[in-house]
Amino acid sequence: MRFERYEAAADAAELREQLRHVYWIGGGSGAGKSTIARRLADQYGWRLYATDDVMSEHARRTTPEEAPFLHQFMAMDMDERWVNRPPDTMLETFHWFRGEGFGLIIEDLLRLPPEPRVIVEGFRLLPHLVKPLLTVSSHAVWLLPTPEFRRAAIESRATPGEGFIWKTSDPERAGRNIAERDQAFVKRLHEEAKRLELHAIEADTTMTEDDLAKRVTEAFLGRGMAGGAAES
Repeated sequence: MRFERYEAAADAAELREQLRHVYWIGGGSGAGKSTIARRLADQYGWRLYATDDVMSEHARRTTPEEAPFLHQFMAMDMDERWVNRPPDTMLETFHWFRGEGFGLIIEDLLRLPPEPRVIVEGFRLLPHLVKPLLTVSSHAVWLLPTPEFRRAAIESRATPGEGFIWKTSDPERAGRNIAERDQAFVKRLHEEAKRLELHAIEADTTMTEDDLAKRVTEAFLGRGMAGGAAES
């Protein structure tokens, strides 16, 4: 059953109630979402649901009518995806940034038992899609990396010559395009979280993993928030 069909048939309050045990960590690439989510899941005994891990499965579960941008992307070669298009076009047409397939995340979560609690992480968690599902606004937080933080994070886990950009004809240009696109995405997340009065944390190079984990934990507990608005 598609989430959209479920949503049409069920009361919104009922859906929020069914997801009240879920905590959400969204944000930009290289922000530490996976690391912090895994750390909190281990610390509190929560179930971890990583949206990156199910992207391929979700792509297979969509149709061109349900996810037109996704299927257009799937039909492109690597240079069309990452080299030949300007970053602003890449931003506006990237399927996950447009919320395609988000309903499949909700379908998966609704199949999970309410215990233990679930921590969901990934860049696919857009503020305007998550907010209607929250019973408590502090149960969602977005991590927004500075360009320096993102670059350091990606360089620390990169292996020279490996990764999808090396499948293009111009890996250097592909890397620049993706960095510009992702920074524009972070800016969009910041503006959206602020407008919706949701919690956002800027991750910069002065922050340690402990610092970031502490900030996220405090956000989930509703501490250190000014009226629920974004900090950054």
